Amino acid sequence: MSAIRLSPAAAILRHGVLVLTSAFILVPFVWMVSLSLKSPGEIFRVTFSVLPAQFYGVDNYAKAITSVPLPRYMGNGLLVCALILAAQILVCAPAAYALAKLKFWGRDFIFAMVLVGLLLPHQVLSLPLFILCYKLDILNTYLALVIPYVVSPFGIFLFRQFFKKIPNDIVHAARLDGLCELAIVWKIMVPMALPAVIAFSIFSVVAHWNDLFWPLIAVRDGNLMPAPLGIMAFKNEEAGNDYGPLMAASTLVVAPLLIAFLAAQKWFVEGMTGGSVK
Repeated sequence: MSAIRLSPAAAILRHGVLVLTSAFILVPFVWMVSLSLKSPGEIFRVTFSVLPAQFYGVDNYAKAITSVPLPRYMGNGLLVCALILAAQILVCAPAAYALAKLKFWGRDFIFAMVLVGLLLPHQVLSLPLFILCYKLDILNTYLALVIPYVVSPFGIFLFRQFFKKIPNDIVHAARLDGLCELAIVWKIMVPMALPAVIAFSIFSVVAHWNDLFWPLIAVRDGNLMPAPLGIMAFKNEEAGNDYGPLMAASTLVVAPLLIAFLAAQKWFVEGMTGGSVK
């Protein structure tokens, strides 16, 4: 089918809507960076300007790094995100392969339960997960931050949709070559589904890098806190919030995600559209 050509007026309207929507999304980020460069007095002025009248960025960013162990918090977040992502791929890829390429009793019911899992907010499961971590005696450890996210319904769904597009003849040929099912998953299916793996990795890392709710429940030790929980240390009940360093710390926390997404944008789009129905 040939692409639908829009009239000039429709094209202008479409791009106008996109620009306006993008502006609404970008305004909080621009405001955050702007406040991270301003002095405390300028932050609370009635009038607002994007560029600071007095550049205070060096002081704010230095205080963000030195007042609290922000590098340690970011290191914790990186470790937790890496462990969660590795565990999710180890679990989701074989599960998705079974749902996509193997025939067994109850397969459709299991996939229906995966879809139900997509509908449940993770906060709904926080109480039973807390009790489970308590029974396992892993609260206030890295394991408490990782175990609740090992099984990802979204990851299973995304990989399954991508695996279903891979021809069955490739799987049959691999079996004839003597590969077991797990070998087929890791040597054939996952490499062929690399865009889906990258897209899921971005979703997983962004979700757990920014997660505040569960770490607030699971850990109390400052040495284990990830970045979103750690930057709450800038809150001062007596003197108020130190907004300049707080915005500087928030900028430093968000920056790696933006860089990673821009670097993997091509594979992200391909991975999200690769399993679509044509």
